[in-house]
Amino acid sequence: MCKIKAWLKKEKEQTTVLLRNIPSTVVTLFVVSVICMNLLANKTLLKLDWIALDGGILISWLSFMCMDIVTKHFGPGASNRISILAAAINLLTCLIFFVASAIPSTAADYSGFDGIFGGTWFILLGSTVAFLTSAAINNGLNHFVGGAFKHNPNGKLAFALRSYVSTFIGQFIDNFLFSVIVFVGFAPIFWDGFSWTVLQCAMCALTGAVAELVMEVVFSPIGYRITEKWRKNRVGKEYLEFINKAVE
Repeated sequence: MCKIKAWLKKEKEQTTVLLRNIPSTVVTLFVVSVICMNLLANKTLLKLDWIALDGGILISWLSFMCMDIVTKHFGPGASNRISILAAAINLLTCLIFFVASAIPSTAADYSGFDGIFGGTWFILLGSTVAFLTSAAINNGLNHFVGGAFKHNPNGKLAFALRSYVSTFIGQFIDNFLFSVIVFVGFAPIFWDGFSWTVLQCAMCALTGAVAELVMEVVFSPIGYRITEKWRKNRVGKEYLEFINKAVE
């Protein structure tokens, strides 16, 4: 019990220092993208025999790009902490949306509003599990691949490869876990038999991963410039020194 308390105290202290040091714009974009992913996942954009896509694919690339930026500059631990924070804020937002949808109103017909913002509990469960799992894998892979560049770890090639590899694998895992949990596990029970096959889930995951990789290729130069600016301006100096002392 004492070890758990000490660990929780340490985590709280590190998170407090991190939130004081990490630029708010990136955190804001990250949290908003996670919330939007959860809402957009309620709509299936495409459903064929061999592939199916939900609306979350339209913005999930932004979440992974933010994680790549944070991992590059602050490390995978910092990115994991921000991911947990984003998931917690998303859960709180969904709770507020649910309460708002549950309050009756005679002003007009809000059935459409209630249906969207009321949410579906198993979509929230699936998105949370998939997001946290893929985030941890993405951040770890990003850091691992970056560590392989001993000669020029801060170069464009290093940033690009660590982002491409981690995003593709992380996105595949995120899309696949979410699809299996929601559309294979729960949808047939609660949505009158509506479901995806495992093949559709796999193809959705693969197609989504490819799409997100393309987006990463397009926007990674922006991410690289952000990390270079942070490095030159010594952004997050307090947190980085704090982590180095903790390791020592």
